[in-house]
Amino acid sequence: MQHRSCGVLARRELPLSAVAPVSGARAPIWSVAQLVGAVSELIASGIGACVVRGELAAFSRAPSGHCYFTLKDADGGASLRCAMFRRAAGLLDFQPGDGQVVDLRGRLAIYEPRGELQFVAESMQRSGAGALYEQFLRAKARLAAEGLFDDDRKRALPAFPRRIGVVTSLAGAALHDIATTLQRRSPHVELLIYPSPVQGADAPAALCAAIASAARRAEVDVLIVARGGGSLEDLWAFNDERVVRAIAGAPMPVICGVGHETDVTLADLAADLRAATPTAAAELAGPATRAELAGLDGLADTMRRRVTHRLDVEAQRLDRAGLRLSRPADALLARRHALELLENRAVGAVARALQRQQSGLDALEARFGRAALQRAERAGAMLDTLDARLTRATLRRSERAAALDALGGRFVRAALQRSERARATLDALAGRLDALDPARVLARGYARLTDEAGAAITSVAQVRPGQAFRAVLGDGAFDARAAGAEPAATPPRSAARTAGAEPAATPPRSAARTARDAATPDLFGASD
Repeated sequence: MQHRSCGVLARRELPLSAVAPVSGARAPIWSVAQLVGAVSELIASGIGACVVRGELAAFSRAPSGHCYFTLKDADGGASLRCAMFRRAAGLLDFQPGDGQVVDLRGRLAIYEPRGELQFVAESMQRSGAGALYEQFLRAKARLAAEGLFDDDRKRALPAFPRRIGVVTSLAGAALHDIATTLQRRSPHVELLIYPSPVQGADAPAALCAAIASAARRAEVDVLIVARGGGSLEDLWAFNDERVVRAIAGAPMPVICGVGHETDVTLADLAADLRAATPTAAAELAGPATRAELAGLDGLADTMRRRVTHRLDVEAQRLDRAGLRLSRPADALLARRHALELLENRAVGAVARALQRQQSGLDALEARFGRAALQRAERAGAMLDTLDARLTRATLRRSERAAALDALGGRFVRAALQRSERARATLDALAGRLDALDPARVLARGYARLTDEAGAAITSVAQVRPGQAFRAVLGDGAFDARAAGAEPAATPPRSAARTAGAEPAATPPRSAARTARDAATPDLFGASD
């Protein structure tokens, strides 16, 4: 199917006189209705029918049946008002709603009362649904050509199954419907469940695995593959070729109850019997026990009535024949013997039929009793298993609690050891800091010299004869004058090492460090 998108349009060239007046001529004066009508005709002739894809928003259905909504891009970059009139809306095969991505076929138009651009939709289709349906048709034709859907390969269902298997999701309503129906119709039939997801990318493989498990275990007489209703995308797992082949190759009869009456999948066509719903599948698989017993009782009553009626008819014939005989005693005796023989045969036949029915009922009752006993035994075994699992889980929980207590003790000891190491490191750093205290340096006999401006004197070259300076000692300070200056014979190692080299630039100090130094008292500062 080919669509013409509204995204790429051929621009319609207009004559210059339509958009601008000719030089020297008076520009035409349009009414609003004329201008809007001209634009509407221009859009209709320039674009025509097209298909546009977008996301539904603000969808509403008026009492008249018309639908009004907005179609927008996924990123919200552009939006378009849309209308779908009642005739087109009545042909929809799904319920539109906000957030759905759809393909609209229709035409652009101008809503003249308000001069608004709108899209009049003639049909609406969920995006991707058309491609899926085409894929469905191709797969259907291919599998039909292989004979997977032929009627001659379909098998009849067992009249009285003992076990029925179900392939469906544990979380779906289909399982509940099937179990309820079988409990009502055939409480003696055992239900075995082969769980599998029924929707999503992993569903086909899981469905095939569940069907293969039922085939391998060979414990059910008939298998039901079911799920509730949904869209074509929701039911697509049952159109997967792997699932179709698994159903066709199953060794037991398969009933497929997927979706609703109108939902038909390839799995339905490949199954031995298709049911409209999961509930209908359960009704087809499980016999109505009460109805069967009532039918047997009805047959017995019918047989009694027919035998009695036949006896009455024969008695009447005997009476009429006796009247016509010349020697009624002999004829009556012969007829009586024949009648007694017939009566004995009829009574014997009725007794034998009733005995067979009673034997069948006794056998069925015995089977019911054994099934109930087996179910009780399995339930007891399951309870024992659950009790053992609970005991093991309690033991594992106790072991984990003990391990957690041991881990807590190790954590406390490690924290104490780390605290002790940190304390020892802090004490060592405090000792080193105390050894570098400037006050202790001055107390050992050293002095700090500053000039009259308070600047530190660090070299003989800074001292002039007669210059006043202040000496700061460990216990006070005093003022003095230099009698002279005598440089050392050997310069200090630091001065010799840096002789002839450019002094290193002092790296910039960070603002935080400058503020911290300003707040720290100058231990070598001059005292008043």
